[in-house]
Amino acid sequence: MNVTKRRNIGIMAHIDAGKTTTTERILYYTGKSHRIGEVDTGNATMDWMEQEQDRGITITSAATTCFWKENQINIIDTPGHVDFTAEVERSLRVLDGAVAIFDAVGGVEPQSETVWHQADSYDVPRIAYVNKMDRVGADFFMVIDDMRQKLAANPVPMQIPVGAEDKFTGVIDLLSMREIHWDRESLGFEMTTQEISDEHRERAETWREKLLDSVTAASDELTDIYLEEGDVPLDRLIAAIREQTIARTIVPVYCGASLRNMGVQPLLDAVVNFLPAPEELPPIVGHHANSDEEVHIERSADGKPLALVFKIQSERESGTLSFIRVYSGTFKAGTAVQNIDKKKKERLNRILRMHAARSEQLSEVVAGDIAVVVGLKFAQTGDTIGQQDFPVILERMHFPEPVISVAIEPKSLSERDRLKQVLSTLSLEDPTFFSSEDEDTGELIIRGMGELHIEVLVTRIIKDFGIDAKIGKPQVTYRESITRTIEHTEEFSKLIAGKENTATVKLRVEPLARGSGNVFTSELNEERLPRLFQDAVKRGVEGGFTSGIVLGYPAIDVGVTLVNAQYDEQTSTEFAFEACASMGFDSACEKAGPILLEPLMKVDVMCPQEFMGDVIQGITTRGGVVQSVESKPSVEHIRATAPLAAMFGYSTALRSTTQGRGTYAMEFSHFERKAD
Repeated sequence: MNVTKRRNIGIMAHIDAGKTTTTERILYYTGKSHRIGEVDTGNATMDWMEQEQDRGITITSAATTCFWKENQINIIDTPGHVDFTAEVERSLRVLDGAVAIFDAVGGVEPQSETVWHQADSYDVPRIAYVNKMDRVGADFFMVIDDMRQKLAANPVPMQIPVGAEDKFTGVIDLLSMREIHWDRESLGFEMTTQEISDEHRERAETWREKLLDSVTAASDELTDIYLEEGDVPLDRLIAAIREQTIARTIVPVYCGASLRNMGVQPLLDAVVNFLPAPEELPPIVGHHANSDEEVHIERSADGKPLALVFKIQSERESGTLSFIRVYSGTFKAGTAVQNIDKKKKERLNRILRMHAARSEQLSEVVAGDIAVVVGLKFAQTGDTIGQQDFPVILERMHFPEPVISVAIEPKSLSERDRLKQVLSTLSLEDPTFFSSEDEDTGELIIRGMGELHIEVLVTRIIKDFGIDAKIGKPQVTYRESITRTIEHTEEFSKLIAGKENTATVKLRVEPLARGSGNVFTSELNEERLPRLFQDAVKRGVEGGFTSGIVLGYPAIDVGVTLVNAQYDEQTSTEFAFEACASMGFDSACEKAGPILLEPLMKVDVMCPQEFMGDVIQGITTRGGVVQSVESKPSVEHIRATAPLAAMFGYSTALRSTTQGRGTYAMEFSHFERKAD
């Protein structure tokens, strides 16, 4: 196939807005799939994991490639559940554009906002698709208003619906000023366009005027054409919309009903017409591995090979699959590369183009493309691969800290080593999943983003890896901090293997504003304390941050300053200074008014109006505070904050309270002092 341009796009939205259903239609209409998969029947192409089919939700980002009008479109179908926010984050990092799907009934829902702001932080241009226009309560224009108010976006409809709910029959394309209808017999493959009917013409002309006003506002040249001729030529209009979409000054909006096979082909046209090709974006910024100097890398196949590993996935048959986004140069199968972060040589045994769980083999992959490589042994999410003579590190990805932990034990001791290996594999795959061994009890502890996140991972351990394990009750991962500023001097002297090791350090510890993180600084120059000893002090203090103050939970928002130190050229060692700093940190913090902090969660509940009182009462009895209540045509949207410890089992309670009609999303908000 003659490919003229590439598009790397993500499909993102709140849970149950229809992301996977829409992707299934895209694959069908582009000829990649010969049948339409359905989430409800458990045969969706993109939800290939057994658990995804069982639960009817997307857990992992599935990557696939399809072709539309001589354009190659690489699609990442991302999860909508907040527990899998890391999957969304790492996908957005490597995308050039995104399709944001909104439910025509629910509008901008909680996770829609979270994902939208994540996309803002990565400067991802977007188009919007209002799905489920055939559902009771569907309101296209309510969603437009919601986008303005909640997302501070500038949505510009490219279409308006013909009817709504059970009377939704098609759309009016405001660019061509034609009505579009889909043929049910051909499952939406056949589309018919016709003149706009008289009953809809006035409304169509009104919205066409609004479209022209929005687009011409950013261009004096187009404004002049519009004023002189009363209209703008279609090719000029499309070019202007594209330019403004890429600049993120407008968001083109489309609508449809994916489950009824309506609205998807114009959405594909919009992806090609309005979202950027990789080479149209500015150079990617990296940092030289040796000097940390900023480097701007042109997105060209002629440059030095450079790619980012944005996902790791373990396969029983293939081994470790590393998903990469190539920013510069060409990578060929069977060649050696450098893992620049790990400073290790790696080998690209095979290069694959993924179609959900299936794949095709490639001989090479070039700048702008997304692919999977087999053979990388040391790579982790966020690593850069390239060549030794061009050691540039692309920006690392940052993920939120897990706030929930569970003890896990194999039912037989012989399985313990294999369980440790599986936990290590899952930690490589998922940057928000951690495992550790309790030094006192020997228990294996796993930590994740929420109950569903842990539940999915435990099911994988038991079903996918075949390990029979017992699971403890979920526990909150608390944090510790301090409330006062204290200066403390610590002396260390120990005889090890007949050699004396001495060090003296004076540390100042102080509380920092919540959310500041931990900070270590030194007031000493190299004459007063050599650099290698200062580095040893820093290591000792940073070790203290992770091991906690009183109860062993990680310390946060603590500032530590090395105020003074004494060393002896004969007896002082790095070990002595590291140990002295660790002991000094513990002693200083114990005197600085240590406190326990608990995670507070943002809770968003959607429920029918008749259950609102009971839902609010359920939140407040769990120690939650209701922040706001917003009424929508068919549901009430309750926003609250609540301590995580009180929210275990809330999904069951909500289902019971609302007769199964309530839904909720919960994500970490901040740490706050735990009430006594």
